[in-house]
Amino acid sequence: MATDSAGSAATPRVLRQDDWDKWYDTLIRGFGGVPEAAEERELWNSLTEFDRSLGVWDGAECVGTAGAFGFRLTVPGGASVPAAGVTMVSVAATHRRRGVLTSMMRRQLDDVRSWGEPLAVLTASEPAIYGRFGYGAASFHLNAEIDTSRVRLPSLPAGTDEVRVRYADPTEVLGACEAVYARLVPSRPGMLARQPGWERLGVLDPESQREGASPLQCVLAERDGETVGYARYRVKPSWEPAGPEGTVMLKDSAALDPAADAALWSFLFGIDLTSKLVMYGRPVDDTWQYLVSDIRRCLPRLRDSLYVRPVEVGAALEARTYQAPVDVVFEVEDAFCPWNAGRWRLSGDAKGASCARTTDAADVALSVRELGAVYLGGVSLSALAAAGRVREVRRGAVAEASLGFGTGVAPWLPHGF
Repeated sequence: MATDSAGSAATPRVLRQDDWDKWYDTLIRGFGGVPEAAEERELWNSLTEFDRSLGVWDGAECVGTAGAFGFRLTVPGGASVPAAGVTMVSVAATHRRRGVLTSMMRRQLDDVRSWGEPLAVLTASEPAIYGRFGYGAASFHLNAEIDTSRVRLPSLPAGTDEVRVRYADPTEVLGACEAVYARLVPSRPGMLARQPGWERLGVLDPESQREGASPLQCVLAERDGETVGYARYRVKPSWEPAGPEGTVMLKDSAALDPAADAALWSFLFGIDLTSKLVMYGRPVDDTWQYLVSDIRRCLPRLRDSLYVRPVEVGAALEARTYQAPVDVVFEVEDAFCPWNAGRWRLSGDAKGASCARTTDAADVALSVRELGAVYLGGVSLSALAAAGRVREVRRGAVAEASLGFGTGVAPWLPHGF
């Protein structure tokens, strides 16, 4: 999470453990000041990587916060690449317009480079903030409110009836759910390999997050005794004069094959005493869209999700593969991280890639922000060129590169940080 300010000449320093409470209180105040439940606070304390977290102090007062989780991010081709998950960014309202945010972003990106991590990623509370630091919106997610009293699933894939769906305690079956998740991570760009401790996020269930709904519920999808999927959700009952109109609030779901996936959707659509299924943060190519009888009554809405910033352009472009052969020279503009600025020749295909500095003439000119936006394959280089954000120097180069950067599966960030 992140909120803005541009502010002071104060120097960021690495967070000390005994300063965490004051540092975290500054963050919470920056996001409105509503206290979190004790279990939420404890979880974020346990996940904080102190040597990768920064604070700006005005005397004894903390006036700026920023952190960076050590993630591994799936990129096109399936590789798991080190990435700094930028998080917990805030500046006290009393210290806006003094260079506080800029000083933290400057120190943080220098640190990320020194750690040998070619990418930095974040989710933005305000999208307008981070473009000036080189972050581009690289993946999107889908929200929906499905009228399950009128929308049906008329044609389910073969084998759906062979999948058993059963209730389970979310905490007791956490290991089985995590095993499903881990098998899916290499298959979709933008997914995060779960580091120790992060599995707890999936079963975090403070009452403050329930919005009047039930405690977290869970079902497993099983075939021949093997767990092949799961769904975690809450139910919010509602009784109207005409009868029950409860809402199913999906937290997350995952499945290893189409039949297991369809069995879970069928269960969620058919929960007794409910007439609506609400979901947030789903992949833009989520399968339910191709199973429903009436997409209009699902009210799908698109929203920006993961922002990507190449910290080392050459290493970042070499870390992924390309679905079609690419041989292109990029002229990269990067005022905030000038070591990236200049010309880079990218040569690659589905087997691998190389990217090195060159003195050859540029084929495509763009900023590092646009390079971040197209990195995961969810944003088209051609679309950015059509919007005037990418300039084609050699005729045909944009189309060639755009095809190579594309992916068959939409990138997706499965949870926030």
